[in-house]
Amino acid sequence: MQVDIDRLMGELETLSAFSDVPAPAVSRVVFSPHDMQARAWLKGLCKEAGLTVREDAIGNLFARWEGTEAGASPVGTGSHTDAIPYSGRYDGTVGVLGGLEAIRTLQRAGVKLRRPLELLMFTSEEPTRWGIGCLGSRLLAGAISLEKVAGLRDGEKQSVEEVRSRVGFAGDLAKTKLPENYYSAFVELHIEQGPLLEAEKIAIGVVKAIAAPSSLRIKLDGEGGHAGAVLMPVRHDALCAAAEITLLVENAARNSGGADSVGTTGVLRVHPGAINSIPSKCELEIDIRDIVLERRDAMVAKVKAGTEEICARRGVKFTIEMINADPPCTCDPAIVSAAIAASEAIGVKPKVMVSRAYHDSLFMSRLCPTGMIFIPCLKGVSHRPDEYSSPEEIRRGVEVLARTMATLAT
Repeated sequence: MQVDIDRLMGELETLSAFSDVPAPAVSRVVFSPHDMQARAWLKGLCKEAGLTVREDAIGNLFARWEGTEAGASPVGTGSHTDAIPYSGRYDGTVGVLGGLEAIRTLQRAGVKLRRPLELLMFTSEEPTRWGIGCLGSRLLAGAISLEKVAGLRDGEKQSVEEVRSRVGFAGDLAKTKLPENYYSAFVELHIEQGPLLEAEKIAIGVVKAIAAPSSLRIKLDGEGGHAGAVLMPVRHDALCAAAEITLLVENAARNSGGADSVGTTGVLRVHPGAINSIPSKCELEIDIRDIVLERRDAMVAKVKAGTEEICARRGVKFTIEMINADPPCTCDPAIVSAAIAASEAIGVKPKVMVSRAYHDSLFMSRLCPTGMIFIPCLKGVSHRPDEYSSPEEIRRGVEVLARTMATLAT
């Protein structure tokens, strides 16, 4: 099998240019003009490869290479192409364009497969626009209610329905859910987004489990006032409460008893945002994850209880909204074995590992047997302009993916 790595690297560079900010950073928010341009370009590549292309009501893109057995359920692969503001060019895109190149590699090799291969580009894996990740794959798996989708609003108070209609996606969102037997297997290629593979000088990671993510939104309502005129003993400063809650999140993760526990306060909005005005309102968005569900839930409970105590002590009102609280995924043993064998076939001993970041595969696992293949990224950096995987690392990942899919589709 010969991966055309020069073509693939050129395509990754072209895709990175569909961006709201100059290189090397990438910003490509779902359904933005640059996202729609990137989608049109990707559909052209898929059609050029002889794939049958369709899109569903939320914009998930499916591109299929038919197998020899009529009606056989396909082996799926893919990832996402939306990018958070000022990120890099490899997160998600390696799984989409690398998945396409894996199919082209098998085509060039003259391989005949019983099952079809289907490339998926998921809509809105990143939570940038609507505050929830993996919107497209959640809908495919039936892992989010239509009522919750209807209630989502972006920073300009626009609903999913308004935005998707404006860019040309129509139809009943209920029909995006796939039947459980639609795929026989799904395997996603992705950069690790962590430092282990590079540090251990291992070329391929085979994922055995994906961590359980949860997200909270906490709104605080204190009392504003003049920064010089309101004395300290009578203040109800919303930002001071938010600062304590932020440290509470860190403390909950650091003292969970597990090395895989993480907690992040990634968003803090302050009102009115003037240097000489006491903050009257704050909004925090918090991400808590672990590969052990019970430990993750214990951290969430600690943050909720601590928020109540902090706000009572400071005289600040609060509300807590659970944005999501998803269970972990255990990858299918047959896919793990196939990926290990594919790695060993090219002379690589892979690392069997967990994914601490979550991906669309977390939700695809509710539909079908699922697995993931990781490649190293420089210093474990991701979601930054200096995110990087080398052409050779990407080439190996694509070949392992191609061999894995060939095994699963035979």
